[in-house]
Amino acid sequence: MKARTTHQFDGVYAKAPVVIQKAFDKKLELLLQNLRHPSLRAKKYDERQDLWQARITQDWRFYFTIEGDTYILHSIRSHPK
Repeated sequence: MKARTTHQFDGVYAKAPVVIQKAFDKKLELLLQNLRHPSLRAKKYDERQDLWQARITQDWRFYFTIEGDTYILHSIRSHPK
């Protein structure tokens, strides 16, 4: 599998705290190896849009779709409690 970012993702990633950027980079490596890695807790977020959600930290998530052998990364957001 491979990953591709959207312009929206690039903008949000650039504004995210550096600690979140580094944590995301590690989680992306796990995603590329195994969508079902336990620390990702990846799940379908929006069935209609085929949008997935995965965990960066307890408070941050990233959102992506899957097209063939590519993860399309759409956004990073803080997760409301």
